[in-house]
Amino acid sequence: MSWLVLLLAGLVEVAWSQSIKPTQNFTRPVPTLLCLALMAAAVWLLSQAMNTLPVGTAYAVFTGIGAVGAITLGAVLGDDPISVGRMAAVSLIVVGIVLARITT
Repeated sequence: MSWLVLLLAGLVEVAWSQSIKPTQNFTRPVPTLLCLALMAAAVWLLSQAMNTLPVGTAYAVFTGIGAVGAITLGAVLGDDPISVGRMAAVSLIVVGIVLARITT
Protein backbone atom coordinates (compact mmCIF):
# COMPACT_ATOMS: atom_id res chain seq x y z
CA MET A 1 0.00 0.00 0.00
CA SER A 2 2.89 2.38 0.73
CA TRP A 3 4.06 2.07 -2.86
CA LEU A 4 0.64 3.15 -4.12
CA VAL A 5 0.66 6.13 -1.76
CA LEU A 6 4.15 6.98 -3.01
CA LEU A 7 2.99 6.75 -6.63
CA LEU A 8 0.10 9.08 -5.80
CA ALA A 9 2.51 11.47 -4.07
CA GLY A 10 4.66 11.53 -7.20
CA LEU A 11 1.67 12.21 -9.43
CA VAL A 12 0.55 15.05 -7.17
CA GLU A 13 4.10 16.40 -7.35
CA VAL A 14 3.82 16.42 -11.15
CA ALA A 15 0.59 18.41 -10.88
CA TRP A 16 2.28 20.74 -8.41
CA SER A 17 5.22 21.35 -10.75
CA GLN A 18 2.82 22.29 -13.53
CA SER A 19 0.87 24.60 -11.21
CA ILE A 20 3.82 26.88 -10.48
CA LYS A 21 3.97 28.82 -13.77
CA PRO A 22 0.30 29.93 -13.73
CA THR A 23 0.92 31.68 -10.39
CA GLN A 24 3.00 34.25 -12.32
CA ASN A 25 5.62 34.49 -9.60
CA PHE A 26 2.97 33.97 -6.91
CA THR A 27 1.15 37.17 -7.82
CA ARG A 28 -2.17 35.50 -8.71
CA PRO A 29 -4.06 34.43 -5.57
CA VAL A 30 -6.15 31.51 -6.84
CA PRO A 31 -3.38 29.75 -8.80
CA THR A 32 -1.04 30.39 -5.86
CA LEU A 33 -3.45 28.75 -3.40
CA LEU A 34 -3.84 25.76 -5.72
CA CYS A 35 -0.05 25.51 -6.06
CA LEU A 36 0.46 25.59 -2.29
CA ALA A 37 -2.31 23.03 -1.72
CA LEU A 38 -0.76 20.62 -4.25
CA MET A 39 2.65 21.09 -2.67
CA ALA A 40 1.29 20.33 0.80
CA ALA A 41 -0.64 17.30 -0.46
CA ALA A 42 2.43 15.88 -2.21
CA VAL A 43 4.61 16.25 0.89
CA TRP A 44 1.90 14.81 3.16
CA LEU A 45 1.47 11.77 0.90
CA LEU A 46 5.25 11.33 0.77
CA SER A 47 5.40 11.42 4.56
CA GLN A 48 2.72 8.73 4.75
CA ALA A 49 4.68 6.49 2.41
CA MET A 50 7.80 7.04 4.50
CA ASN A 51 6.08 5.42 7.48
CA THR A 52 7.00 2.02 6.04
CA LEU A 53 9.42 2.69 3.17
CA PRO A 54 13.05 3.70 3.62
CA VAL A 55 13.40 7.49 3.51
CA GLY A 56 16.07 7.51 0.80
CA THR A 57 14.17 5.13 -1.46
CA ALA A 58 10.87 6.95 -1.00
CA TYR A 59 12.36 10.36 -1.69
CA ALA A 60 14.34 9.17 -4.72
CA VAL A 61 11.26 7.53 -6.25
CA PHE A 62 9.11 10.59 -5.42
CA THR A 63 11.48 13.02 -7.10
CA GLY A 64 12.03 10.61 -9.99
CA ILE A 65 8.31 10.41 -10.71
CA GLY A 66 8.15 14.20 -10.48
CA ALA A 67 11.06 14.67 -12.87
CA VAL A 68 9.76 12.20 -15.46
CA GLY A 69 6.27 13.66 -15.25
CA ALA A 70 7.44 17.26 -15.49
CA ILE A 71 9.68 16.54 -18.48
CA THR A 72 6.95 14.55 -20.22
CA LEU A 73 4.22 17.12 -19.65
CA GLY A 74 6.57 19.93 -20.63
CA ALA A 75 7.22 18.22 -23.94
CA VAL A 76 3.62 17.17 -24.60
CA LEU A 77 1.76 20.26 -23.38
CA GLY A 78 4.42 22.92 -23.67
CA ASP A 79 7.27 23.87 -25.90
CA ASP A 80 9.97 21.92 -24.08
CA PRO A 81 12.41 20.34 -26.50
CA ILE A 82 12.55 16.60 -27.07
CA SER A 83 15.99 15.24 -27.78
CA VAL A 84 17.79 11.93 -27.64
CA GLY A 85 19.68 13.11 -24.57
CA ARG A 86 16.51 14.10 -22.70
CA MET A 87 14.84 10.80 -23.58
CA ALA A 88 17.92 8.91 -22.41
CA ALA A 89 17.84 10.83 -19.13
CA VAL A 90 14.15 10.03 -18.62
CA SER A 91 14.83 6.38 -19.41
CA LEU A 92 17.61 6.23 -16.83
CA ILE A 93 15.35 7.78 -14.19
CA VAL A 94 12.60 5.24 -14.94
CA VAL A 95 15.10 2.38 -14.70
CA GLY A 96 16.29 3.79 -11.38
CA ILE A 97 12.74 3.94 -10.03
CA VAL A 98 12.05 0.36 -11.10
CA LEU A 99 15.34 -0.83 -9.61
CA ALA A 100 14.56 0.93 -6.32
CA ARG A 101 11.16 -0.75 -6.25
CA ILE A 102 12.34 -4.28 -6.93
CA THR A 103 15.26 -4.09 -4.50
CA THR A 104 13.35 -2.63 -1.55
